[in-house]
Amino acid sequence: MTSPTPPAEPVYADRTFRSPAGMVGGVLLLLLICWIGGDAALRGEGRVPWLALAGLLTAVPMVVAFTLRPVVLANEHRIRIRNPFRTISMPWTEVSDLRAGYSCELFTEGGAKYQLWAVPVSLRQRKKAARQQSRRSLDDPYDRTSVHADVRDTKARMATADQTMADLRELAERAKTGGAAAGESAESSVSVRWAFEVIAPAVVGALLLVVLFATG
Repeated sequence: MTSPTPPAEPVYADRTFRSPAGMVGGVLLLLLICWIGGDAALRGEGRVPWLALAGLLTAVPMVVAFTLRPVVLANEHRIRIRNPFRTISMPWTEVSDLRAGYSCELFTEGGAKYQLWAVPVSLRQRKKAARQQSRRSLDDPYDRTSVHADVRDTKARMATADQTMADLRELAERAKTGGAAAGESAESSVSVRWAFEVIAPAVVGALLLVVLFATG
């Protein structure tokens, strides 16, 4: 008699962290660049269309790289950081620390440091959150409501970047203490891949601009 097959572990989708303001700004900037560059390419005379096309080839990938491309994807096993020009992937066992100072940074066990472009730090939001915390402590100087405090409510009073980093720290701690990261068999080390699909067209466009200006 064959033993019953154990149920497979549930697969959870990656949690996505990115900057909505950066995405909106990127879309608006792309529309403006395409409008101006497209108009120059269609209606320009002489060398203007070529300059406009070379400028578009340079500017569009750079805007996409710094506004739409950055994202942090995390699950119970791994974290993947997609920055403007690189994609870094690693299991939680390789993560030693996550810090949010003037920028959000991840430190590996090997001593490497990677910036999380998708999680920008807003000093204005931090000051606002600090004022709210100070006002709350004045309203309740003896912290009489701390027994009934909700962790989610505490996070809600943080700046957005600090909330995101707190969520990532929770995922890292849960993976390390629960052994979730150890259960993943594929790629147990840090993986870094350059975004040549962004770098190549930007470099080609820049070279074309240099040639056009030099031969003009």
